[in-house]
Amino acid sequence: MNYRENIDLKKLPEHIAIIMDGNGRWAKKKGFLRAAGHEEGTKAVRDVVEGCAELGVKNLTLYAFSTENWNRPKLEVDTLMRLLVSSLKKEIKTLQENDIKLNCLGNISSLPKKARRELQDVIDKTSGNSRMTLSLALSYGSREELTNCFKQIADKVKSEELSVDAVDESVINEHLYTRNLPDVDLLIRTSGEQRISNFLLWQIAYAELYFTKILWPDYRREDLFEAIYNYQNRERRFGKTSEQLS
Repeated sequence: MNYRENIDLKKLPEHIAIIMDGNGRWAKKKGFLRAAGHEEGTKAVRDVVEGCAELGVKNLTLYAFSTENWNRPKLEVDTLMRLLVSSLKKEIKTLQENDIKLNCLGNISSLPKKARRELQDVIDKTSGNSRMTLSLALSYGSREELTNCFKQIADKVKSEELSVDAVDESVINEHLYTRNLPDVDLLIRTSGEQRISNFLLWQIAYAELYFTKILWPDYRREDLFEAIYNYQNRERRFGKTSEQLS
């Protein structure tokens, strides 16, 4: 099936999030070092980003580096940080040509200075773009995000800047890294694993989950189109019955 031709462009998910998993296993299958898998994975990033822009998806969030990933071997972490810097330098042309704004979610202060500097440079240079927002979750962990959110709200309640009764979902949303983004509609995870891995736990409350066995370096826009087609053929009830929706 040509999934691209069967996608209803009027019913696109407003926000797609992807857990890009399988770089290491891809490299192992090929007999390469893990670093080769991460490098090959950047090709998948480019193709999927361009695929989302082609369709008209407004928001794409990629889980690039979690808070737990700092526990990986130093060589692998250093490679990932090097790839981050080099990829940002190379991809800024693609972002500009496709009118894509770069955004970042996570504890950015923990990144190496060079990575932070390059990241901020691309964020600044693409800030005026409006076709799509690409968010990179870097040094990101949802539990840490929620903990920080609740601490900020508690401080405001303590200082009487905010009343307890005023705390609702909208207030919580305002204190998250994703404060300027809509909730996730479609969450994709590659490599066959079927777990969330501490990613956007609050924001995926009503997301459709889509798991594929394809390893991330092999993932391409055609696979993205299949996931979106699958999403469009599901019934999203948000707690209601099918009868209520019809």
